[in-house]
Amino acid sequence: MGNRDTGVVGRRAESLAFEYLRDHGLTPVARNFRSRGGEIDLIMLDGDCLAFIEVRSRRSSQFTSPSSTVDPRKQRKLVGTAAMFAARHDRFADFTMRFDVISIEGTAHPTIRWIRDAFRPDDSAL
Repeated sequence: MGNRDTGVVGRRAESLAFEYLRDHGLTPVARNFRSRGGEIDLIMLDGDCLAFIEVRSRRSSQFTSPSSTVDPRKQRKLVGTAAMFAARHDRFADFTMRFDVISIEGTAHPTIRWIRDAFRPDDSAL
């Protein structure tokens, strides 16, 4: 699978995750927020909680699950990027913030797993 295919699969997975979360009552805030340190796929409100959401997909979890690919290095990047988002958008200063992972397995009939509070900023410390 080439880079173009990977991009298409990634965008499809993000769209599936976006619809799934919206169907579960979350309100969109931003998609593909980028800063110098990285990118956050989805940022959504879950009541009074601001959720920073990483979307991971794989055709199969035979070797590893999609969620297990959000390693400490990736977590640090997400935490740093979330801090940049919060600094630029002070209207969210009083919101509780959390990091979620959406794991999508399969292509024809994907299985979506939402892991709320998948990690904490302390988990990704050096």
